[in-house]
Amino acid sequence: MGSMELTDILSRLVIFIVVLLLSISIHEAGHAWMSYKFGDDTAKQLGRVTLNPIAHTDILGTLILPIIGFISASMGSVALLGWGKPCPIEPRNWTNYKLANVMVSLAGVLGNLILVVISFVIIKIMLNSGYWQSSDEGIMVPLKQLLSMMLLMNVSLMVFNLLPFPPLDGSKILSTFLPDSFRPAIDFLETYGIFFLMAFVMLGLTRYIMEPVFALVGFLLSL
Repeated sequence: MGSMELTDILSRLVIFIVVLLLSISIHEAGHAWMSYKFGDDTAKQLGRVTLNPIAHTDILGTLILPIIGFISASMGSVALLGWGKPCPIEPRNWTNYKLANVMVSLAGVLGNLILVVISFVIIKIMLNSGYWQSSDEGIMVPLKQLLSMMLLMNVSLMVFNLLPFPPLDGSKILSTFLPDSFRPAIDFLETYGIFFLMAFVMLGLTRYIMEPVFALVGFLLSL
């Protein structure tokens, strides 16, 4: 590996970490803020209604594993999972449990959607003006990497978190709408769902979901 290639990987790694910290922070802060709006101040009292990444960073899940995954992906291997520090929530404090369960779960995804829209709009403006294609020097290189990474990472976080496997947000939303007769199945998934999720990821099945989504994003950018 040459020095130029190593420098490029390190610069992209720095951008990756910045985007990851922002993306996870807005996701977890969204959960905390929405839970507070429904009467639960647990997360707020612990300083989690903030975009400060320090409040949401899990050393293993937010830094070590994602960095290993990024480097391994750069070398053609398989990227690893990552996560933020779980948002502390006490559902018994909610004023409307069912509505709160849906809205608190969706709040994190909506935070990522905000970053998707921001990055998509900027990229689209640059594409339509021809500036994206013609500018490939100086500050434009890391800026284009940052915008691309922000778009793809937050699309990934949105879709991935909506999968119906505990502890992902999609499982909480689904459980809200299922009838009581599904309670044994829900309890089973809450106990063993993490293993199904790990198998789903390790077998590479996420690509069957993500590839069509990325293709749709690419199509929308091309319009």
